[in-house]
Amino acid sequence: MGKENFKLAANNKKAYFDYFIDEKIEAGIELYGTEVKSIRMGKCSVKEAFIRIDHGEAFVYGMHISPYEKGNIFNRDPLRVRKLLMHKSELVKLAGKVAQKGVTLVPLQVYLKGSLVKVEVGVARGKKLYDKRETIAKKDAKREMDRAAKGER
Repeated sequence: MGKENFKLAANNKKAYFDYFIDEKIEAGIELYGTEVKSIRMGKCSVKEAFIRIDHGEAFVYGMHISPYEKGNIFNRDPLRVRKLLMHKSELVKLAGKVAQKGVTLVPLQVYLKGSLVKVEVGVARGKKLYDKRETIAKKDAKREMDRAAKGER
């Protein structure tokens, strides 16, 4: 991804903790004008969001976009179901993967790419409790190593 016109609006750190991410796919999202303005201001959350494929179309559930302050009557429901925009071949491939046991789709991040709002979709497998403990242990070890390296300078 080029950094020249990329602005992160929302990140889903919880997804990386709760799931193993096997694959990442970029998708567009169908939004109204006031929702885009709200995302540009960074008022978006995907922590509890998930993605379902229904009748050959992908929808994101539980994604919260705060109402735009100056939007008055044009504001929509902050938690409404939003359609993801992908090619049919990508949707068919994702539907095949989701059909496997224990595989789900989660939004990893929402970002602005030029003037467009994009969602990074992750094909995820759930972690067990011992996997999560291992992740915490690795994170702590890395933090300790960084702290030691910083102290040596």
